[in-house]
Amino acid sequence: MGFNAWRHRVGHSLRWRLVAVFVLLALAVTGVFVLGMQRVLKTGWQGYAKPMVADYVDKLAAELGSPPSLARAQAISQRLPMLELRIQGPLLQYGPPPGPPRLWRHRGNEEDAEGWGLVRHTADGHRLQFGLRAPPRPEGAWPWGWLTLALLLAGVAAAWAWVRRLLAPLQDIGAGAARFGAGNFSQPIALRRHDELGDLAQRINHMASSLQGMLDAKRALLLAISHELRSPLTRARLNAELVDEGPHRQALLHDLAEMRDLITDLLESERLALGHAALQREAVHLPTLAQEVLDAHFAGAALTLHAPADMRPVQADAPRLRLLLRNLVGNALRHSTGAAAPPELRLAMAQGQLRIEVRDHGAGVTDAQLQRLAEPFYRTDAARERATGGVGLGLTLCRLVAQAHGGELVFEHARPGLRVVARWGV
Repeated sequence: MGFNAWRHRVGHSLRWRLVAVFVLLALAVTGVFVLGMQRVLKTGWQGYAKPMVADYVDKLAAELGSPPSLARAQAISQRLPMLELRIQGPLLQYGPPPGPPRLWRHRGNEEDAEGWGLVRHTADGHRLQFGLRAPPRPEGAWPWGWLTLALLLAGVAAAWAWVRRLLAPLQDIGAGAARFGAGNFSQPIALRRHDELGDLAQRINHMASSLQGMLDAKRALLLAISHELRSPLTRARLNAELVDEGPHRQALLHDLAEMRDLITDLLESERLALGHAALQREAVHLPTLAQEVLDAHFAGAALTLHAPADMRPVQADAPRLRLLLRNLVGNALRHSTGAAAPPELRLAMAQGQLRIEVRDHGAGVTDAQLQRLAEPFYRTDAARERATGGVGLGLTLCRLVAQAHGGELVFEHARPGLRVVARWGV
């Protein structure tokens, strides 16, 4: 996983963000406490300590004498190993032995020494400077530092585990919402806890149940209307056959045929809405099936078929594949008027995936139209589609066939023309 993908995943994760909030809050509390204590010590304890330190420094300066004595300076340094003494003057130069830096020099200047009264000047021109050496590191101190760090990391891990357990129902809710969005209402969201997230999951289950009821009612109504329309439509066609030959008779038969196709497509779309349950799978040799469709419905049409002769049979619903091929090829032919090249039908199978591609060389569609091509009753050119007999359900049925087989229908700009690809795993 790349850094950008990892950063996006962490930034998208509510768990990691909550853990980060806990860690930042702990650091902020610690920082405020430390700074506050420093301010308290600086304004409180130091006010009491400075006079005592200054008085003790006066006694040490008097003990050194004027001019300062080297022997006394050495004696003071041996008696007080934590004291750092420096003497600078015309008669004596004395400095501290090598060792850790003085505590009062943490700023890198001598302001603290002056402020604490750690500098004295003798009458003969010597400057006495006192300081505190850093205490030696106690034995066994480093394991406590690592132990403290380990405890902090363990605390962060425990917080992450607790947040993960707290937000575990969100995964179930997300998976359930994805199932409901795909039209699968058979498995409700599992109710793991009785808190706000549990209430949310239960409300989503109730909403899904209501949606399923509405969809079932709509589907039943549509199927009932379609079935009921078939009988009067058949009688109307029989009566139209008795009309004398002429343009009115042809127009009437054309309109009745369009109504018949619309009812047939509506019934088929509702059957395909059941997904895998609507399929009757069998071994299908796709190149042979495609050639049969072209011979039966598009005999004499300019069309190029590309299919490997050794393509192995696939398990699919043959009638639905015929419907898919017929609609895709018919759509390509309708939009190839005046094109420089005929439409192309390509069949391929690679890495366990079946690919059915139909490409025309026509005018193509806009980006806005590309996003809506599979919508029911959507026409890019309503007048032309009606003139050629389209009802706006052909590509919708193709999408439903691909989805029923566990795949998808993809629309792409071919420039010139449009490329439609149906693909699914086999």
